[in-house]
Amino acid sequence: MTLSLAENFNEYFRVSLAITEEEKLKAYKTRYRVYCEEFEYEEKESFTSEMEKDDFDDISYHCLITHRSSGYTAACVRLVPASKADRKTAQLPLEKYCSKAIGEEAMRLLQGDRTGLCEVSRLAVDATFRRRESEKSARYGNLYALQFGEEEKRLFPIMAVSAFLAIGVIAMNFERNTVFAMMEPFLPRLLKRSGLVFDRVGDDMDYHGVRAPYIITTSSGYAGMKPELKELYDVVYQQLLPSLEKYNKVA
Repeated sequence: MTLSLAENFNEYFRVSLAITEEEKLKAYKTRYRVYCEEFEYEEKESFTSEMEKDDFDDISYHCLITHRSSGYTAACVRLVPASKADRKTAQLPLEKYCSKAIGEEAMRLLQGDRTGLCEVSRLAVDATFRRRESEKSARYGNLYALQFGEEEKRLFPIMAVSAFLAIGVIAMNFERNTVFAMMEPFLPRLLKRSGLVFDRVGDDMDYHGVRAPYIITTSSGYAGMKPELKELYDVVYQQLLPSLEKYNKVA
């Protein structure tokens, strides 16, 4: 019997909230490989510990997608909640780095009640889990020696989508219903094909490449999902539930 996309994902990957410092370090190391070594968005010399970390990490909810058989972190992403504090001293990442790109409507939201606002950021998919068949280089260590079956490879293109589904689950758990994101042009198009429609709320700007601000609500995101994606969302939700319950108990 042929397994569905969601069933295959459940078999080969696990999504969890990073709660302990050890778990968060896995996200920082993945980000270092992607942002510093591969794309060179950040200076390697600024992260001598080989962990890419910033001031927003201490207040963020971090999510890991782990390859089950190897235990390797395939992808990570974080949700940064908007603070109730003075916006000038407690900004979201896009307010701090990309304020000139934010449109008037989005700015009004950010200047109002910030209780339900958040931002998805620092999405990083490890090169091993998105490399093409023709890429044989071992520039990023010996991970290219990992052997993947055809069913596993089929899942590589949905790593980013799965990360956004996880953010949706996390946002609803912490009652952050309005999600901002600074995205490259291809990503909203990719998400739209799956039924996740982000609305553009500003202008292009050059920030590690051309990016623009987008927004989505958790309710509209779920309502617009295609059936196959809703099935995957349900798998991601069930996988996240134990770590969310653990976090809620210790918080």
